[in-house]
Amino acid sequence: MSATVPAAAPVSVLPDCCNLGVILRTLVAVNGAVMVAILAQAPTLGAAILSFIEASVLVELASLASLLILCAARKPLARFPPWLQRPACMAVPASVTAVIIRFLATLNLYVVDPAGLAMIQGVVTAALLGTVLQHYFELRTRAFSPALAEARLQALQARIRPHFLFNSLNAVLSLIRTAPRQAEATLEDLAELFRALLRDARDLTTLEQELRLCEQYLSIEKIRLGERLQVEWELTNMSDEVLHSAQIPSLLLQPLLENAVHHGVEPAREPMLVQIHLSRWGDRLDIAVINPHHPDRSSPGNHMALDNIRERLALLYDVEAQLVTTIARGFFEVRLRFPYVKES
Repeated sequence: MSATVPAAAPVSVLPDCCNLGVILRTLVAVNGAVMVAILAQAPTLGAAILSFIEASVLVELASLASLLILCAARKPLARFPPWLQRPACMAVPASVTAVIIRFLATLNLYVVDPAGLAMIQGVVTAALLGTVLQHYFELRTRAFSPALAEARLQALQARIRPHFLFNSLNAVLSLIRTAPRQAEATLEDLAELFRALLRDARDLTTLEQELRLCEQYLSIEKIRLGERLQVEWELTNMSDEVLHSAQIPSLLLQPLLENAVHHGVEPAREPMLVQIHLSRWGDRLDIAVINPHHPDRSSPGNHMALDNIRERLALLYDVEAQLVTTIARGFFEVRLRFPYVKES
């Protein structure tokens, strides 16, 4: 009896119109296209500027209203196949533009039609711009895919270091006779860690699950490094509800901790402190990992995982996310800022 293969879930091809980067790119593209069209028709530069100022009322209202509607409709439309999603980016701007042109005409705000466009011209222009922008954002997402796959491989190479695996197994072997329960728990933590490492880099997880994974990783390193590894957690405005519901990219924090241990603790012989600060301010999450800096023992491998995380943040949040590194007073700090998104 042959097994039934489940149909693949439809992939969303609609741009995330709730994202600040998408909004800014759309407004710049639409205003730029309108300005070029006006310059091509206006007899003088002054007349073109006046026409553009007059047209901006229609352009901005139609653009922002369309973005708002597509933002709200993205999740419901994602249930449909791509060939049904794409027309929404044409139909919504066209419909919104038609309504706004009709509304502005009743107010008699313009001596002539807005930007010299009749109803049909405005609707057709909005539909074309919506189609072009949807195609652009879809191609942009696809263009990120090879980089994401490569970043995932780099992350695996950076995180699954042979010395970490071998040292962890040696630490477990040393515990089998003296502390079998601890050895068993360590093997479970190690299995859970490697299971998470093999997930798709685009997967999201909750902040609570990511912190649990980090604690499992640190418990493994604690066996190996002993008192040399000191960890300090600081949580601000982080209720249990936030930890349980906040969605973050899988394996966002663990690679930062591994870098902190590898570059800040391993080179030293005395106890070294790794600090993890997590805070929420409104609709933003802020994560900082601070470790001692040893400039004479720095390694270029530190930047591989950082570049991977930076690419993943750019793909998921565009300009709404930041990754900043600083070196000051003998400490290396990595700070992440990105939107607080709740689990649906």
